[in-house]
Amino acid sequence: MSFNTFGHLFRFTTFGESHGPAIGCVVDGTPPGIPLTEAEIQVFMDKRRPGQNKYTTQRQESDTVKIISGVFEGVTTGAPIALVVENEDVRSKDYDDIKDTFRPGHADFTYFRKYGIRDHRGGGRSSARETAMRVAAGAIARKILGPGVTIRGALVKIGGTAVNRDNWDWAEVDNNPFFSPDAEAVKTFEKLLDDTRKAGSSLGAVIEVVASGVPAGLGAPVYAKLDADLAGAMMGINAVKGVEIGAGFEAARLSGEENADEMRMHEGEVRFLSNNAGGVLGGISTGQDIVVCFAVKPTSSILKPKRTVDTNGNDTEVSTKGRHDPCVGIRAVPIGEAMMACVLADHLLRHRAQCG
Repeated sequence: MSFNTFGHLFRFTTFGESHGPAIGCVVDGTPPGIPLTEAEIQVFMDKRRPGQNKYTTQRQESDTVKIISGVFEGVTTGAPIALVVENEDVRSKDYDDIKDTFRPGHADFTYFRKYGIRDHRGGGRSSARETAMRVAAGAIARKILGPGVTIRGALVKIGGTAVNRDNWDWAEVDNNPFFSPDAEAVKTFEKLLDDTRKAGSSLGAVIEVVASGVPAGLGAPVYAKLDADLAGAMMGINAVKGVEIGAGFEAARLSGEENADEMRMHEGEVRFLSNNAGGVLGGISTGQDIVVCFAVKPTSSILKPKRTVDTNGNDTEVSTKGRHDPCVGIRAVPIGEAMMACVLADHLLRHRAQCG
């Protein structure tokens, strides 16, 4: 299987399957001399970890990360950093009934058509379980970016219900199971997902990720546009079907004067009066907040029966049992943060290599 590596100067390669003995990644390109501990990575692993509340899958994984190489006496050596997380709560028998059946909305059909074989146990390599290692790599990327860059994500919509942006409070994100910046929306989300789960269905979500403190100049104007790489990173997350940078699709509705981010001098520095561009102009960062939104489709594994076919070409129906997120978008928040960090760290190293 090709293309298990993400990035250029800062890059990582993931390995492992949903129901295999372990998952892991090898992170390459990390500069030497950066302090790094397992505990610093674990903070972000815990944000994504399953089984923490009734609104996510009840699979119980500690997601305890182990550093295997690339760190000596608490600092990076410049060598590849190998990370491993053991799978602790595997129930492969939950998938025995569908081992020959393609789940609609899943990668089962395309995976089988491409490779002629598929691991039916939780989706194998195509499972969102793999994203745990993206979060681990993202923790290292944050160390490269340094404390001056802050990356924060929030869930802004579940199904047709959105947060009230007038109530936006970043401090609230870590106080509820939805990563919601709007405390008043939490009760609504709770009822919405309770009803959805009881109905045997699922809902999609929209996630917003914001990076503050990013210096101007990251990215390139032609084939390494920062916003293009960010869009590709977010689209590469399981179940993501759409990405917007800044105003995104809304920009098509605006007039030229409304969309243009006007500028003024302020204390010797250029200050933008708005941020419809989402912090990127001509593929290069402006120094403003970088704002990315992405849409996550509803979880495809649901109890409601759906029409499908099997590997022998027979029409049939499928109802997926097991432990699944009623809204997989919830746990996509720390994954989106991680991918933002990885792209920015990669572009920071590329910028230094060219411009010093």
